[in-house]
Amino acid sequence: MPIQDTITVHRVGALVVGAGGAGLRAALEAGRQVDTAVISEVFPTRSHTVSAQGGIGASLGNVENDNWQFHMFDTVKGSDWLGDQDAIEFMCREAPSVVIELEHLGLPFSRLEDGRIYQRAFGGHTSNFGQNEVHRSCAAADRTGHAMLHTLFEECLRQGVRFYNEFFMLELVMNQGVICGALAWDMVKGGFHLFHAKSVLFATGGYARVFRTTSNAHICSGDGVSLAMRAGIPGEDLEFLQFHPTGIYGAGNLITEGVRGEGGYLVNCSDTRFMELCAPHEKDLACRDVVSRGMAEELRGGRGCGIGQDYLLLKIDHIGADKIMERLPGIWELAMVFAGVDCTKEPIPVVPTAHYSMGGIPTNYRGEVVVPGPDGQETVVPGFYAAGEAACASVHGANRLGTNSLLDLMVFGREGGKRMAEYALANEAWPELPEEAGQAGVAEVKRLLDGRGSERLGPIMEEMRGDMERHCGVFRLEKDMIQLKEKLAKYRERYAQVSVQDKGQAYNLDLIEALELGHMLDVCEGICRGALAREESRGGHYRDDFPKRDDENWHKHTLAYLEPDGSARLDYKPVRMQPLTAETIPPAERNY
Repeated sequence: MPIQDTITVHRVGALVVGAGGAGLRAALEAGRQVDTAVISEVFPTRSHTVSAQGGIGASLGNVENDNWQFHMFDTVKGSDWLGDQDAIEFMCREAPSVVIELEHLGLPFSRLEDGRIYQRAFGGHTSNFGQNEVHRSCAAADRTGHAMLHTLFEECLRQGVRFYNEFFMLELVMNQGVICGALAWDMVKGGFHLFHAKSVLFATGGYARVFRTTSNAHICSGDGVSLAMRAGIPGEDLEFLQFHPTGIYGAGNLITEGVRGEGGYLVNCSDTRFMELCAPHEKDLACRDVVSRGMAEELRGGRGCGIGQDYLLLKIDHIGADKIMERLPGIWELAMVFAGVDCTKEPIPVVPTAHYSMGGIPTNYRGEVVVPGPDGQETVVPGFYAAGEAACASVHGANRLGTNSLLDLMVFGREGGKRMAEYALANEAWPELPEEAGQAGVAEVKRLLDGRGSERLGPIMEEMRGDMERHCGVFRLEKDMIQLKEKLAKYRERYAQVSVQDKGQAYNLDLIEALELGHMLDVCEGICRGALAREESRGGHYRDDFPKRDDENWHKHTLAYLEPDGSARLDYKPVRMQPLTAETIPPAERNY
């Protein structure tokens, strides 16, 4: 059936794109004040937040003394000094309140014997400004993200938020610099839907699926970041990808850092605990970038396990079957299903896995999308907000601490939802739609469905993801990334000749994957160009040819603008070093 150009128009006060933790928290907050709708590619409780295991960081101090200054210090240090300190302070100060709020909404946290919320240790989290390990992760066993999604989704339904599930966003609609809605494709029935909104918040998740070995779900293809870039908004710090140390070998499924927080540890083929040499103080609970590089060095040195010496082992059996089944039941199941291993009796084979996107759509700590203004100061894009992994506040800088991902979702989801509701209430009239509203998205779908090109998307996607892993993974070299840049240009040429084999409109996943491939190419371009230009090593970005951090030349954020030919043009902006308050860490207590 020929595709129809007819666009169904919906009018809504606040529109949230994405129904993971950040999207649901934003929708809940906005829905308390204005008419709110959510577009989601999947049913909300199947969003990628469901895979978050270890917990949400907050300085409740339920196990030992803790406060937000300690948490802020760990986050700034963990970011390898690239995090914006006003946003980090805001997040760490808000952390206890968002956790208590989740508890009051009904999230079933695990409990200590005295009934308070259970907190476990996590890599990079300390008290007394780096002196002692601290238990800061508030956990619901090892299914914290699952519990969070269900809790928030139920509350959103009670609040009357409207959900448009299995809708795929095609275009961010702007008119003279003001956001006025988004165009989406109905994945179930087919057809175009234009959501005319006073304010729009992107909570579309990350982009680590651009790598072959990843813990990310299929939907994490950087759609929101790509669409913002196509609208003229830069992607910030896209080169900073976090490789989680413990993905299941051959599958990529994540083994939470909470396993090491409960006493698990890594060994090589000689049964040696190599992290005692890589990070003598923190050992297996060092920051993720440190552990991932330590593992990669073991593999490069021929000390891996198995026939190909291409994985390492995570031991947990020594902590006891009862404790594993009480606090890590999901891990036992993952190890059994995806590795064929009973982790109560034998170690789990693991490798570093592309896990988290530190970069994204640039925002301030209020969740407002910002771009550089003519005077060099940041300018807010009217009506546009972002939160969660799709956004870059930047609270994670060059490397995210474990548990700060769920915290990021809740803090900036709540703040973004609050601000977008205020904006919608302050503007009585809906912004005027441009005459060509939605036409770019319609044209893209028609090109793919009507095309007769010889290229198929599957080979392009798999080759591209493999090249990203080989040339821009844990270790990076100039010659490899120059080669990657050339390959990406050829993939884009091939993508222009792609046509989908399924010409139908209902449940056409061939079409959706073709659209996702276009977004992945946009993001890969920003990652490659930013990583090639950044001649230093910092956090998740490690250059073998520039192994030292260079604060004199590279203590700045990368901004990647998408050019008409699909290439990325780079610019930079300073790191915000000024915290929100005058409270500072005493110099004598700084543990740099």
